Amino acid sequence: MKTNSHITEKFSVKRIIIAALSFMMLGTVLELYLLNHFEDWLQFIPFVCIFASVIMMIVLMLKQSEIIQNLFVFFMIATALCGVYGIYLHLSVNFQFEQEMTPSHSNWDLFVESLSGAIPTLAPGSLIVLALIGYSYIKLIKQNQ
Repeated sequence: MKTNSHITEKFSVKRIIIAALSFMMLGTVLELYLLNHFEDWLQFIPFVCIFASVIMMIVLMLKQSEIIQNLFVFFMIATALCGVYGIYLHLSVNFQFEQEMTPSHSNWDLFVESLSGAIPTLAPGSLIVLALIGYSYIKLIKQNQ
C-alpha cells in the first residue's frame, strides 16, 4: 500500500522533471535564437525537435495513454539523434576550418583543435540531455501505473 508521503514524493519528482524539461527547452530555444541559429535549413533542426517535444509534453500532461507515451518516447529518441547529428555537424565545420588554417597538421591534431573551435562542438549535446530528461519523465509515469 502506498502512503500519502510516497504519492506526494512521486508527484513532486514529476513536477521537478517537468520543470527541468521546460527550462531546458526554453533555454535552448532562447540561446539558439540569440545566436541567430537559423541561417541554414539544417540550423532549424533543433527548433523543430524542441517544438515537437513541447507539443508532445503538453499532450502527455493532458492525456497519458500508451500511444501518446510511445509517441513522446519516439520524439525524445529523435531529439537525441538530432543532438548527435548536431555534434557531428559542428565538429565537421570546425575540422574543415582547422584544416584550412593549418593544412600541415595531422588529422588527430586537427580533431583536437576542432573540439574547441569557433562553433561549440558539444553544444548540440543539450538536445541529448533534454531527451534524457524527457525519457526519465516517461519512466516515472510508467512506474506509477
